[in-house]
Amino acid sequence: MPNACVAFLDRHIRAGRGERPAIVTPTSATTYGELATRVARAAGALRALGVEPEQRVALLLGDGPEWATAFFAALRIGAVAVPLNTRLARDEWVAMLDDSRAKVLIADAPHAVAVAAVRERLPALRCIVGVGAGVAPSFASLIADAKAVEEAEPVGDDDMAFWLYTSGTTGAPKAAIHLHRDLGACRHYGVEVLGARDDDCVFATSKLFFAYALGNALLIPLFVGARTVLHPAWPDPETTAAVMRQARPTLFFSVPTFYARLLRADLPRDTFRSVRHAVSAGEALPAQIAKEWRDRFGVEILDGLGATETIFMVLSNRPGASRAGTVGTPVPGTEARLLDGEGREVADGEQGVLHVRTPSASTAYWRRRDQSRRAFIGEWFRTGDVCRRDADGYYHHCAREDDLFKVAGMWVAPADVEAALRSHPDVVDAGVIGAGDDGGLLKPVAFVVPAPAAGNGLEEALSAHVAQTLAAHQRPRRIVLVPELPRTATGKLQRYVLKQRAALER
Repeated sequence: MPNACVAFLDRHIRAGRGERPAIVTPTSATTYGELATRVARAAGALRALGVEPEQRVALLLGDGPEWATAFFAALRIGAVAVPLNTRLARDEWVAMLDDSRAKVLIADAPHAVAVAAVRERLPALRCIVGVGAGVAPSFASLIADAKAVEEAEPVGDDDMAFWLYTSGTTGAPKAAIHLHRDLGACRHYGVEVLGARDDDCVFATSKLFFAYALGNALLIPLFVGARTVLHPAWPDPETTAAVMRQARPTLFFSVPTFYARLLRADLPRDTFRSVRHAVSAGEALPAQIAKEWRDRFGVEILDGLGATETIFMVLSNRPGASRAGTVGTPVPGTEARLLDGEGREVADGEQGVLHVRTPSASTAYWRRRDQSRRAFIGEWFRTGDVCRRDADGYYHHCAREDDLFKVAGMWVAPADVEAALRSHPDVVDAGVIGAGDDGGLLKPVAFVVPAPAAGNGLEEALSAHVAQTLAAHQRPRRIVLVPELPRTATGKLQRYVLKQRAALER
């Protein structure tokens, strides 16, 4: 695989597609030619700042043309792009900047100012470049004055392209290392599963620092010559509906929590009429949400499973053959197997930990040797997802390995208990963890977000409701009503926060 910039930008220019729109925002449109020019000049600006191949360039930006420009500019000179989550606290950014030893940070003005205030804690950081007014040097001025890098830096198959920090659902994030050759694997899911083509318009409610959006809302559309909608605002139903009206996306990507929120928003039934395929990932999509979405909007949701470590989906339902409650079958180019604790493959119907061999898998975690050895086993990536495969070859996501716990010697999968709670009409959301009782034994504890119209006595009603479908060891011993659940910026439930709260309230 040559430098990824060739496949995602240069190739389109050489094929005469420079006038095609590449990135659309609420206020602007950027063609492939304009994007390629900005990337080449931004690459020159990074070189002028002294950035060399393999050195890290961190991004702390809202979605838009500047994000794509900075990302591909780093790749173009053989440096390593490191996108950071804009919703984290300053100390979390500082920890990642220090861990990555980034030489340059390109950040929106408020984020740039926040990091600059603690610059002394980042000895490796040479320069903070601002996007927007009030920070010098500015990204725009550097690009304007820079000499374009006309030819992308030659790279080999094992050269790094970017790192992605995991979302921190179980604690401290770690950086998954990705190579230039990983990016080209987007064709397996994007083209061979979704049928992405150059007349598509793509929109994801997740942000580009999340692998799900980076892969599906930037890499796939730019690989096939399509256009993508990048919105700087954090998504809400009204913003999403406006994008659907104005840009008419044909490929739509979101997460289960947001699909549920869209269903509750009372949007017109034709809101998603332009969508050819709607996709869900991040967490298992409850079958009830999939059914309600199809009944309401007439669009099938294709649930799938990917990871920060794989960028793209490794399991996915297929258009016209989607089975609610499953994450589908292996994507072309990916092999999957389920292994027990002894490393033996399990039979259909039995639970095992998902291992995949896929061309986009990370090679290791940066400075995390022990965790790398546990996760990357030869050519296989141990995902940590507990699944079962049915007789037709469809995979059912049961839990994250870290989420399972035993009660009375029997396993409890939080997702099963959460599904039972969400099936009650007065429940908006639910999160379940195992917490010690007064005797130190683990018992299920449920945190429930009630519907606005829910009346008094919901805890007792839910206890009776789940008793109809759950075994005794699965039933929550405590039900705590909360206004919202702690989630990462990518929508994943932070169970460790619930465990901390349960321990305090015991």
